[in-house]
Amino acid sequence: MKFYNRENELALLDKINNLSKTTAQMTFVVGRRRIGKTSLLMKATENTVCLYFFVAKKSEILLCAEFVEEIKQKLNVPIFGEIKTFKEVFGFLMELAKTLHFTLIIDEFQEFVSVNSSIFSDMQNIWDTNKEYSKINLILCGSVYSMMTKIFENSKEPLFGRATQRIHLKAFDVATIEEILNDNSPDYTNEDLLAFYLFTGGVAKYVELLVQAKTLTFETMLNEILSENSLFLEEGKNILIDEFGKEYGNYFSILTLIASGKTSRVEIESILEIQTGGFLDRLENEYGLIKKVRPILAKPGSRIIKYSIEDNFLCFWFRFIYKYRSAVEIGNLDYLKEIFLRDYPTFSGKILEKYFVEKLKSEKTYNLIGNYWEKNNQNEIDIVAVNDAKKTVLFVEVKRNPEKIAMEILKSKSEKLAQQFNNYKMEYKGYSLNDIKYRD
Repeated sequence: MKFYNRENELALLDKINNLSKTTAQMTFVVGRRRIGKTSLLMKATENTVCLYFFVAKKSEILLCAEFVEEIKQKLNVPIFGEIKTFKEVFGFLMELAKTLHFTLIIDEFQEFVSVNSSIFSDMQNIWDTNKEYSKINLILCGSVYSMMTKIFENSKEPLFGRATQRIHLKAFDVATIEEILNDNSPDYTNEDLLAFYLFTGGVAKYVELLVQAKTLTFETMLNEILSENSLFLEEGKNILIDEFGKEYGNYFSILTLIASGKTSRVEIESILEIQTGGFLDRLENEYGLIKKVRPILAKPGSRIIKYSIEDNFLCFWFRFIYKYRSAVEIGNLDYLKEIFLRDYPTFSGKILEKYFVEKLKSEKTYNLIGNYWEKNNQNEIDIVAVNDAKKTVLFVEVKRNPEKIAMEILKSKSEKLAQQFNNYKMEYKGYSLNDIKYRD
């Protein structure tokens, strides 16, 4: 699959590389597993002198042996004596960078925690001593979001304040998702596009897997994902177990409920019969997996809160694969498909709503976009978009079927909220599956 998007990130990485020719640069790159971090860095450094270290879960001595071989091959410099610690490797490279400019990528950087946790302190001391004279482009990349942000953004950690740049790599936007589908399956339908967005969420690896398998219609995507030995079946566990550790069961239960429409803390706690405040806080602020949603214009301290899962694939995985894991474990994937097809219209309707929110954001027209509802979920409005500079407000009803859009009901539901926008021009629209494409 060809390389898509990432123009902004590539431009920034090129700028950082140029800066590193005179002053050492330390960049840390975060993003969920499979998002395309390594591919981005390989693309950005393809025409440069670059070392690539992958931190596997093995002994420090074995890792250093691999790193030394990489140094010898890529930099063609002699290394005398035996190097057994990363402290020695990093010290050697920082010294070498005083006379030779190169990039060093350390992938899965957070795994040094289990290799030798003192490595971070060693790096801090070596960096502080040599950065003024070294010409190194140091890029530290990791997939465990909570650990990476702690390493660089917790004031108690040795590398706090050392990074000169931060890149948080996110999923492909909806325009790129459509571009990829158009390039690889030009006869795609609106339903295919919605399913492609729902199943992959723009995560590069999932997009690549479906493109390579040539499964780009709704039916073939579903069959590929819910097939025996599918990589997707265990994916939620694979990417989150390291994040959550031994408490993953509680986190998984909460995420399953949110994915199933139980989006308030009261609903979640009434089912699980445990206090979930701490779990919800960590899911939002440490792991970046959920988001608090308040009605548009609600005060920041408002207790009218719902929770949503940000990642489309994980929302799908918890809603169907993990929730019905007993069927998966006994190999009854036909049952799972039946459940999915039964619930797909409702589930995909919420994803369609999210698609249009992303589409409106990409237009750069509005300064505020959100949802609206009143007490007891009365007068729910799918999308409200505000342009304070031009004094316009857009109220949107989203339905899969355009025939179910009722503009008079939308106007009626908007009356109370509209009162807060004096002298604003009100606009009312209905978006359906027919409106999903960027291109005709």
